[in-house]
Amino acid sequence: MSDSNKLLRSLPSVSRLLEHEDVVEWLSAVPRPAVVAALQKAIDSAREAIIAGETDEPVDVQEILAEAEEELLDHARPSIRRVINATGIVLHTGLGRAPLCEAAIEAIVDGASGYCNLEYDLETGRRGRRNTHISELLVSITGAEAATVVNNNAAATLLILQSLASEREVIVSRGQLIEIGGSYRLPDIMHASGARLHEVGTTNRTHPRDYEQAINDDTAILMRVHPSNYRVVGFTSEPSIQVVTEIAHRYGLIAVDDLGSGLITEMVGYCLPPEPCVRDSLAAGADLVCFSGDKLLGGPQCGVILGRKDLIERIEANPLMRTYRLGKLTLLALEATLRLYADPEEAIECIPNLSMMVASTDDLADRARRLSEQLAAALPEEQFFVCSDVGFVGGGSMPGREIQTVVVQWRPSSGAAVDELVAALRTGDTPVVARIRDGAICFDLRTLREPDFDELIAAVTAAVWDSEEDE
Repeated sequence: MSDSNKLLRSLPSVSRLLEHEDVVEWLSAVPRPAVVAALQKAIDSAREAIIAGETDEPVDVQEILAEAEEELLDHARPSIRRVINATGIVLHTGLGRAPLCEAAIEAIVDGASGYCNLEYDLETGRRGRRNTHISELLVSITGAEAATVVNNNAAATLLILQSLASEREVIVSRGQLIEIGGSYRLPDIMHASGARLHEVGTTNRTHPRDYEQAINDDTAILMRVHPSNYRVVGFTSEPSIQVVTEIAHRYGLIAVDDLGSGLITEMVGYCLPPEPCVRDSLAAGADLVCFSGDKLLGGPQCGVILGRKDLIERIEANPLMRTYRLGKLTLLALEATLRLYADPEEAIECIPNLSMMVASTDDLADRARRLSEQLAAALPEEQFFVCSDVGFVGGGSMPGREIQTVVVQWRPSSGAAVDELVAALRTGDTPVVARIRDGAICFDLRTLREPDFDELIAAVTAAVWDSEEDE
């Protein structure tokens, strides 16, 4: 009998392993099918290693049990997990964009724990409309005639186009034909809505006369689209939303402003890049304005549509409106977030992404020094430095504009590869997502909150220990 056959015959059976004292303990807390599947997978892995000639040692039952236990732990861990964002990108799309404020979290917990008046009018005792809870707030905050909400801004754009321009033309500047992550392309949304795209101008320059010369009997909408993730710089020109609106109204057309990022509160006095504001678009006369809820607004994912009451009513009458409606948890979070905007200063203080954006570099430096000191105390052999750096708002907001920030740089002294340590941080018990700059791992205080420090330090410590064990 060959050595490999002997090794294969020595593999324990699942039934034998089920009698092991460790496994018996697992079965008291984990369903038997899950335990059996984990054991079988660990045995199969050992069998494959023997067949591939990767081992000539007798099978170690404890190693099989350890692999099975790791498999059970992986399955028990939720797929969507809390992550510490140390990248400095405030609206990180991959990490869920805007974190919710405390008021929104409390509203979700309260509403999810029982029933709520989602579509029930408590005064009349009759069925109500779910968007009423939000529309009145949005009108009060922005000064719009009417408002409605859907599940994201792509849906908002599609509903506007289909409801108001199906089988008609929509004029858009060529430099605004955006493509963003997740395969969203404005021309494709236009086609899906039944509207016909009419490009005007060139990539870098569009003039008012380009819009006027393109208008014909089939034209329904003049649309301005905020570039969500790029800037055209240099020899450029494009009409303001006020100019686009004036042209549209002169010809009896609808002016739509797709703002995307949805800044409601002016950030005057803060060292932030300029960004179009919802109130400014409405004041300029735009008939409809749409934007995302989980970007600069700081709420949950949704799409907000504001503007003329008659147009909002036509959109809400669209049969597709029901397919894009919000669930109660999103509405609860959105309402709680919007209520903070009654006082703009309170909104900036209490809505996490806004407070992160406006934090001064002095404040960031103070927190960076505290983090660096705590890291150095936990890992005295490692090197940590407080440094100036630049970051981005992200999430299709303030595209290409840098904001000053402060980071703690970790320059590993253990000799471990930086990219391997970053991967270890990312795959730890509490994932930490950082960035690499100039050969160092950077923890950006723009998005790091003080309550995250202990878990971050534990993650760095674990990464160092694991790298030392691998050497």
